[in-house]
Amino acid sequence: MSYKDNIKLFALNSNKPLAERIAKRMGVKLSTSSVVRFSDGEIQVNIDDSVRGKDVFLIQSTSAPVNDNLMELLIMIDAVRRASAASVNIVLPYYGYARQDRKTRAREPITAKLVADMIQTAGADRVLSLDLHAPQIQGFFDIPVDNLMGAPLLADYFLSNHLEEDAVVVSPDHGGVTRARKLAEFLGTPIAIVDKRRPRANVAEVMNIIGDVKGKRAILIDDMIDTAGTITLAAQALKDAGATEVYACATHAVLSGPAIDRLNNSVIKRLVLTDSIQQPAEKNLDKMTLVSVGPLMGDAIKLILEHKAMSPLFDTRYDANKYKDQ
Repeated sequence: MSYKDNIKLFALNSNKPLAERIAKRMGVKLSTSSVVRFSDGEIQVNIDDSVRGKDVFLIQSTSAPVNDNLMELLIMIDAVRRASAASVNIVLPYYGYARQDRKTRAREPITAKLVADMIQTAGADRVLSLDLHAPQIQGFFDIPVDNLMGAPLLADYFLSNHLEEDAVVVSPDHGGVTRARKLAEFLGTPIAIVDKRRPRANVAEVMNIIGDVKGKRAILIDDMIDTAGTITLAAQALKDAGATEVYACATHAVLSGPAIDRLNNSVIKRLVLTDSIQQPAEKNLDKMTLVSVGPLMGDAIKLILEHKAMSPLFDTRYDANKYKDQ
């Protein structure tokens, strides 16, 4: 029996274009559902197809509006669980609240753990995510979590355009060194780090570059770009340090507040992002290139359904071209 015989794939409202790309990759049709919003803000979901005995996959990025999209997901999980689905699998291309992963001062919540608890309590059996902001979030769940990498897809853009020559991959902070090292493995380049330090109180941060960027093409990588302050300041520091040109890439394009203006006015030559978060037309920049994670996530779902190892998706030796739309 083919995996296609027992799957029900649902697109919730946050990123339907990505869900359609996932379904196309898998060679299946999206099942139909609808969401009703009452005048007081309450949400009701209606599932049009029977899910009894089926392996259900719900595709939803908990991006802005974060609380609405999260609540919609939780209600949908509950609905398919009560409709006797064999398994309820959550495809979370972007995990909202991931930055609240630990206590940094007294009386702070760990909201990333709370969200994990809510998803499990609603009835989820498995989560498929993409470049979680904090890897330890996988451990916040007591169910299987597969956290895919966007780096191979981002690397493919640079390799396809022969931009890895005379290049250096740069992390905009110390926390992103592992991510930068992974991209550098794909591209075969050295890495550098932007070291931000505040000499003393009420004195502006000083950016030092650890590594050699002079005369090289700098490729900044981060897991997400939100207000774009960190990435644009790092780009300017790299240019000031002698980089010939600066590219930037990230998996999650949050792009809130002043992000668009900052990116437009920055020294970044090209910005490479994925479609984990759907972008409105007004946020499409001339210098922006989007690569789709649809084929990658579609293949991951197939491996889950066929009970096969996910390791080929994490292997730095695999050919990223096979995860392009076909």
